[in-house]
Amino acid sequence: MRSVLDSSIFFSECPVAGEIFTTPSVCGELVDIRSRGNFEKLCANGLQVISPGGQSRETVRAAAITSRDAGVISETDIDLLALALELEAALYTDDFAIQNVAAVLGIRTVPIHQRKARRVHWKYRCRGCGRYFDHDGECPVCGSAIKRKLK
Repeated sequence: MRSVLDSSIFFSECPVAGEIFTTPSVCGELVDIRSRGNFEKLCANGLQVISPGGQSRETVRAAAITSRDAGVISETDIDLLALALELEAALYTDDFAIQNVAAVLGIRTVPIHQRKARRVHWKYRCRGCGRYFDHDGECPVCGSAIKRKLK
């Protein structure tokens, strides 16, 4: 089984078997001695660090817009999802936004320490006038902030 690992796996002692992969951007997030040590152990067991292609990154961005998580997923998250998509691999993560986008893309996710995320639908509401929109930002009616909320 192929697996792509989010950075949270390197901060834990969660066992992972099979072919394992991660991205260079995840490696950049590993700054403490524990996570670096776990990274080195997994490298000794066959962990491969691979960058995803540009087309799959664009596919992930489109899926993030569909799931309405585009404003909260990072470039590292996009890399992870794109790599899992390219390799047809499971994705180990506790990040709910990543799990949301993965569901749209049909990528299987494996939670590390937390429960698996349920599919979340977002709505956007102006804090000033209370109108609903399909995006966050500034309200075109009253100028107040539009905030994301669970439906």
